[in-house]
Amino acid sequence: MLVVPFLAGALLGGFDGWHAVLLPAWLLAYCAAFHGQQYLRLRRVSRNPRAPRRHLAPLAGFGAAFAMCAVPLAAAYPWLLIAALCAAPFFAVNLVYAYRNDERATVNGIAAVVPACGMLLVSDRLGGGTVDSGAWQAAAACLLYFTGTVLYVKTMIRERGSETFRVASAVYHGLAVVAAVSLDAWLAVPFVVFFLRALALPGRKVRIAVVGAVEVLCSLLLLAFIVCGGLFPR
Repeated sequence: MLVVPFLAGALLGGFDGWHAVLLPAWLLAYCAAFHGQQYLRLRRVSRNPRAPRRHLAPLAGFGAAFAMCAVPLAAAYPWLLIAALCAAPFFAVNLVYAYRNDERATVNGIAAVVPACGMLLVSDRLGGGTVDSGAWQAAAACLLYFTGTVLYVKTMIRERGSETFRVASAVYHGLAVVAAVSLDAWLAVPFVVFFLRALALPGRKVRIAVVGAVEVLCSLLLLAFIVCGGLFPR
């Protein structure tokens, strides 16, 4: 979710030296956000006062490392500040759910997906200088897929016995096929694969490691069809 949209944007827009700074900045921001959310959550729910404090050191470390990457990026490309402001509301949603100790909520998962897919647009503009309709379509394809993973993974792990989640995931993936085809007909191939895995795997005894491996393969399949398949050319 963090890397595939970034790579898709870089490949569509063209690699630039600043991508080598943007990627660690993006990953460090995610790590800092995680520890900030855990600190906030544990301050409220933990009876051990030392538990939340364990996240302060990594929060400071990741935050400082992020700042070292982000400051030169923002100086070179001030528009990145606008991109950060666009992501801020979704980050705020994640903070609220962390405070509620409800980070596994479906809405929270989708809120995390949106800025991750938006990174495709940032990475694309960094390399190409502009964001064209092809980049927006590619970002929409990523959003369709990664939103589906929020539902699908729940049917495989935390909501494995829930018929409601199984049906919701299947319906969503069916609609996602239609939406993906409206973006580009060739996207029918990966999205039909995603739909079939959402139908066939829930209810089966599949190890968590295998669930993760399947999602990695699905992510790479999507990346291949967006980039190597020549979809959404500039």
